[in-house]
Amino acid sequence: MRLIILAIGDRIPGWAEDACAEYARRMPREARLEIVALKPEPRGGKGAEQIKAAESTRLQARCPPGALHVALDEHGRQVSTRELANLLAGWMQSGRDVAFFIGGADGLDAGLLAWADLRLALSRLTLPHALARVLLIEQLYRAASLIAGHPYHRE
Repeated sequence: MRLIILAIGDRIPGWAEDACAEYARRMPREARLEIVALKPEPRGGKGAEQIKAAESTRLQARCPPGALHVALDEHGRQVSTRELANLLAGWMQSGRDVAFFIGGADGLDAGLLAWADLRLALSRLTLPHALARVLLIEQLYRAASLIAGHPYHRE
């Protein structure tokens, strides 16, 4: 099973790259992590809805067939780390790839949000994209650690 993070934004700070790489390296083989960064849509006089639609189309095109679709959205379902671990355990049992979508500066298109199997909120706060990536990857690692009984997570 693969956990694929499909994210708009191909330039993130070095500290975020390092953190993402470190947590990705720690993930168990049963839940390999991949990050696919796509360039933001050029603004060029386009409105936010046009930009979101174009970016969402590109995100969907990079999603592997048969994957479960998880859109990161501030209005999505909020879960605890334990609840995320339960979700991850179910996904691992299914063997199905899971694709996480992180939109650009304007967010994700309504069509992609409707297409998603799950809308997940990392926080009600608006997060910088680099920080959202690090937070998602760290929480996936923490959830995998919890499943394995590793002491990384303490409640």
